[in-house]
Amino acid sequence: MFGLLQAKRRDETTGRYDLGLALAAIALASLGVIMVASSSIAIADGQHAGPFYYLIRHLVFLALGVGVCLTIMRTELDWFERHAFVLLLFAVILLLLVFVPGLGLRINGARRWIRLGIAGFQSVEAVKLLFIVYMASYLVRQRDSVQGRFFGVVKPLGVAVVLVALLLLQPDFGSATLIIAITVGMVWLGGARMRNLFYLAIPVMPAIAWAALTSDYRVKRLTSFLNPWEHPFDDGFQLTQALIAIGRGEWFGVGLGASVQKLFYLPEAHTDFNPYVIAEELGLAGILLVLFLFAALVGRAFMLGLRAVERGQRFAGYCAFGIGLWIGLQTLVSIGVNLGVLPTKGLTLPLISSGGSSVLMTCAAVGLLLRISYEVSRGAETDVQTSVQPASLQGARA
Repeated sequence: MFGLLQAKRRDETTGRYDLGLALAAIALASLGVIMVASSSIAIADGQHAGPFYYLIRHLVFLALGVGVCLTIMRTELDWFERHAFVLLLFAVILLLLVFVPGLGLRINGARRWIRLGIAGFQSVEAVKLLFIVYMASYLVRQRDSVQGRFFGVVKPLGVAVVLVALLLLQPDFGSATLIIAITVGMVWLGGARMRNLFYLAIPVMPAIAWAALTSDYRVKRLTSFLNPWEHPFDDGFQLTQALIAIGRGEWFGVGLGASVQKLFYLPEAHTDFNPYVIAEELGLAGILLVLFLFAALVGRAFMLGLRAVERGQRFAGYCAFGIGLWIGLQTLVSIGVNLGVLPTKGLTLPLISSGGSSVLMTCAAVGLLLRISYEVSRGAETDVQTSVQPASLQGARA
């Protein structure tokens, strides 16, 4: 299907989209549709919104996401590189709009959404991708500075601090931590010295600890994570119910649709805690399947990044690295939270959990990865044709 959509021009060599990456993304999105349907019917029916409300909503955003994905697949990477700074400014504006009265939405005590007609849009989901594009552009433009000077590492971290500060005001500690992790990972992959990164970690780590321990609700999440059974009907309710769901699932689950915990025992079963339902209904085998598909997707992203950097297509490579870090880290955190090995962070499982903004922007990220694979393969074919052409000319002269 993707081969039919390749962007072709008469004056350039045709590339190929990465089929393995596309299949991994399609498999995850398909599994997501199944699990959103299974986990949300009882919740939607209890809210008198109709049993398939959340499923229809998820399918609508997934369809929009496919449209965005196809559009980005047909857009030259040069456009993103040239407009990287404008995209960063747009990211900052998106984070500021959540504080505008009448436009920003407050849900569960947090201002993270922008009112867009009949639906809300979570700004940080777009900010992740826009920031990755800016970081990739910066690493290309300031390559020597990043690799050789301390200030070259400080500047991108300063940009990240601005975004993190706006996220903490919402508050959104999970996304703020993710932005910092992506920044450090991309700078390191861009060639920064470990010594400079260590110097930066000296003030950053205490600042993160301070942000985590100066908020009552974050402290409660940490204490409930350490011993959820101490208050199983209060602060530890989410985690204890989740562990019960995991225990019921055993090796192969209780069967699709047969989860008991999703019936109002497990809060947010269709969004942040969707993996619990997977563990209960599909068992350990289902969780391993999800991890395998994400490993395939993230692995392809890093392989594309390595190929691009080796070929000198550094902007494409750093974008692939950034998206791989984003999806990989968010997946690890989401699965870790659901398995009780990490404190609750409120991050969705990409393409699996119900969440319009997350689904939409993850599809956009997949589209950018597919565009990267197209341009990398196109460059490789161009090199082959260039190397073959002189030989053919010599044969003609002979």
